[in-house]
Amino acid sequence: MQHVKSHQIFPQSTKGTKPFGNTKFFQIISNHANLRFRFTFAPTLKKTNKLIMKKTTVVSLALLGTLTLQAQSQQVDLDPVTVTSSLNAIKSSRTGRNLVIIKGEQFAQLPVNSIDELLRYIPGVEVQARGPQGAQSDIVLRGGTFQQVLVVVDGLRLNDPNTGHFSSYIPIAPSEIERIEVLKGASSAIYGSDAVGGVIHIITKTFASRGERRQISGQIGVGEYGLVNGQAGGFYSNGKTSFGAGMISNNSNGQLQRGTRGYFHNNTVSVSAAQHINDNLQVGIRSSFDHRDFAAQNFYTTFASDTASETVSTFWNQASVNYQKNRGKLSANIGYKSVEDEYYFNPVSIPNNNKSKLFQAIAAYEHRIGENSYLTGGGQFQNRKIASNDRGNHTVKQAAGFLVLNQSIGEGFRFNPAIRVDWDERAGTELVPQMALSYRKGMVQLRGAAGKTIRHADFTERYNNYNKALVTRGSIGNPDLKAERSFSYELGADLYASNNLRVAATYFQRNHNDLIDFVTTPYSDMPRKTNIVPTGTYALARNVSEVTTRGFETDLVFQKALAPAQNLLLMAGLVWLDSQTDETRDMFYVRSHAKFMTNFNVRYAYKGFAVAANGIYKNRAPRKAAAINAEVTKEYFVLNLVAEAAVYRQQVRLFVQADNILNTRYSDLLGSVMPGTWVMGGVKVNWSK
Repeated sequence: MQHVKSHQIFPQSTKGTKPFGNTKFFQIISNHANLRFRFTFAPTLKKTNKLIMKKTTVVSLALLGTLTLQAQSQQVDLDPVTVTSSLNAIKSSRTGRNLVIIKGEQFAQLPVNSIDELLRYIPGVEVQARGPQGAQSDIVLRGGTFQQVLVVVDGLRLNDPNTGHFSSYIPIAPSEIERIEVLKGASSAIYGSDAVGGVIHIITKTFASRGERRQISGQIGVGEYGLVNGQAGGFYSNGKTSFGAGMISNNSNGQLQRGTRGYFHNNTVSVSAAQHINDNLQVGIRSSFDHRDFAAQNFYTTFASDTASETVSTFWNQASVNYQKNRGKLSANIGYKSVEDEYYFNPVSIPNNNKSKLFQAIAAYEHRIGENSYLTGGGQFQNRKIASNDRGNHTVKQAAGFLVLNQSIGEGFRFNPAIRVDWDERAGTELVPQMALSYRKGMVQLRGAAGKTIRHADFTERYNNYNKALVTRGSIGNPDLKAERSFSYELGADLYASNNLRVAATYFQRNHNDLIDFVTTPYSDMPRKTNIVPTGTYALARNVSEVTTRGFETDLVFQKALAPAQNLLLMAGLVWLDSQTDETRDMFYVRSHAKFMTNFNVRYAYKGFAVAANGIYKNRAPRKAAAINAEVTKEYFVLNLVAEAAVYRQQVRLFVQADNILNTRYSDLLGSVMPGTWVMGGVKVNWSK
């Protein structure tokens, strides 16, 4: 009997856990000046009850509001330039969209250990984590499935052809990140498939460099459960030549789980360079390697026999050319991604081995028609491949052409129509339109957007368990899946109460046709019975006829220099969601998103001292799995804290950090229990010029 990995109701293929070995991935980092030592232990705390969780959430948000009201006005840019919403650089308030932008430097200032943990506390972003410190997380925006968020790195899509579970494996070291732009809502007219709930755009220092700049940073740490953590990075730019490189390594034996230890060895190395050939021409290249080896017990199933482990290796390469002269700007980007995934369900099983490849190219030409008008057009091509002992060997080609207009009328009104013709070798041709409007008068901005979105099925949804000789239970792919289609619209308002404070509120609705989800299906209704049995229990990938998701979100971003040597940063968000479907059979991903969620980051610095906190509260549909004594509780609250003090100027700082300080026992997805309290301490160094 064989099982195959796909989702969390049924088992998939199989892999025994690996013994922990001493990691020597970054021994050379010990010679660098920038080090961070982390000592980790897990003291026992009494579990906080639901009432305290709620009160803590309220108190936290009230405190943040009080800090905001006490601040004095000062010039801080909360309306930064963005390239995500319309491909050309414009102020975020002119896009007609709700965007949240976080600087890369905040990774080192907040209590987070990996990029997916940083995303978890960005307002409005729901990260459904299966394991700590980059093991695996699903990214959700506005109640979509995890496949409906597109992750982009410097203009190129990162989403893997095999499965959306790999979208959080971002092959960039944190030290290389200039900023992260989160665009919420429909974006398929510009980006194509997967940009349904929104877009996460990682923009790096090398590809966005302007002027002279030098920076070196690093950290290393050890702790309980064989913890060995490290980060290092450097960036150099003289205005013409830019070079960046970095690494991050998170390693541990792991805490004891039901059937194994939750070990992880997650390592990323990236290097990039850019050159201004002359005043008009710039070229850039990047290469990176990401390797993650982790315990995956009950990541995808709820069976007691699941003691899984998984290894995912990613090579990422990209190149860009930009030429600008007079009123025109031409850009071309190519990328190649190769991923090998090996998954064992338990020590006696045959592993799934999946090798996926993605080649992509995109070219765009931006022309300034007038002072208030920009027109951008371009084309995109993708070649997606997989070679798998479970899913078989397949290739799909995709191509598209798009046109985007940015037009201003008068002082405050702007509209941004876009249209895309998208062709998929299996799904055919789609016409995808979109429109965004905005009007700003003084401190208030009104905005609205509407558009069609599409998503093509990945190889797991089409072919999961197809290449096995016999499958007695599990998730089954469906080659005949149609493309998802939906229409989304939103209305919102932004208040720029001062130069330091922005508050956004948005109502949105998305009406789906043919949404793809795994649905419990009896043997008699299975379209293919070649390798299944009448007594089996199966979930079939199906097009659900109709799903409507509506919601309301608020974002608050505040940044302020309160007085000499005092600074306050605050980001907070709240999301309410409701999804309705006419499907009566049990589904999984559609109903897994939070119904209510609030998350926040706050950091206060005074001279050489700083304290920061982030937290998240979720209310969602509860689930239970008696076989493994697991549950998704109706609600949970997690709070993380870090305090640091400078010991040499501002370059060397000691810190103490506590993750999950309330020792909340929780799971984002059924069976994947997240760690309890972790207390850490160490030293970090940063130098810049």
